[in-house]
Amino acid sequence: MKLEHDIFRKLRDMVYARAGLFFEEKKLYFVEKRIARRARITGCDTAQDYYLYLKYDDQGEEFSHLLDALTTNETYFFREYPQLQAFADEVLPEVLEEKTQRRSRTLQVWCAGCSTGKEAYTLAIILKEMIDDLTSWRISIFATDINQQVLQSAQRAVYGRRSLKNVPLSYRQNYFNVNGTGDSWRVAPEIRDMVTFSHVNLTDRAKMRSFRDIDFIFCRNVLIYFDDKSRKQVVNSFYSSLRKGGYLFLGHSESVGRISAAFRPRRKQKILLYSK
Repeated sequence: MKLEHDIFRKLRDMVYARAGLFFEEKKLYFVEKRIARRARITGCDTAQDYYLYLKYDDQGEEFSHLLDALTTNETYFFREYPQLQAFADEVLPEVLEEKTQRRSRTLQVWCAGCSTGKEAYTLAIILKEMIDDLTSWRISIFATDINQQVLQSAQRAVYGRRSLKNVPLSYRQNYFNVNGTGDSWRVAPEIRDMVTFSHVNLTDRAKMRSFRDIDFIFCRNVLIYFDDKSRKQVVNSFYSSLRKGGYLFLGHSESVGRISAAFRPRRKQKILLYSK
């Protein structure tokens, strides 16, 4: 199926208006392949037919399927390990000490753009390992994504060998159970129970306002899907959601420097982080 530039722009603008995701012209081939797949499933012969199908789909079910197809989700446990090490060794102890002094025993973590759940479960494992008196803390890990298909996968919590390539052996033994014939592993119940998954569009202001007093926000390699306007909106929402002294973690190639001056840059173990 050929995706002409004018139809590409119409589809791109529709996705941007409804979900805040922006695809540049150089992404045309990427979008074309995914549009072709969805068009076959819906019985549309051309990209124009598929665009009209989306436009007049009152229920929005097909648009949800399209978003699932357009958002790639190549992740694995303990991704970008140096940043996680800085979180575990320096940032987390700092926040725990500060909260203990204030006699607060609540800790809230938000994994925004959680994909298939590997990052959220990684954070749960880190908290389990690093907090000695874990049972005396009220810990909430919120994991959200716009892609409903990957959220279902996250809740199943079953992963193949490739996903666990960076998991230390002791963690695999303690926090994963062999699934079926041994070709995959399922996250242990004690870790699964620490994470709450939900469907959230990061450009939905109403839903974003429901997250308050968050200690740590992890939004790594997600802002690349947004243009400058949407990126600014999302980052400002994160700032509102964080408590004073809370931290924002972005992907290694991402920065808020050009987006917002509200955050205070912090460097931990040569890793650049942002605090409120």
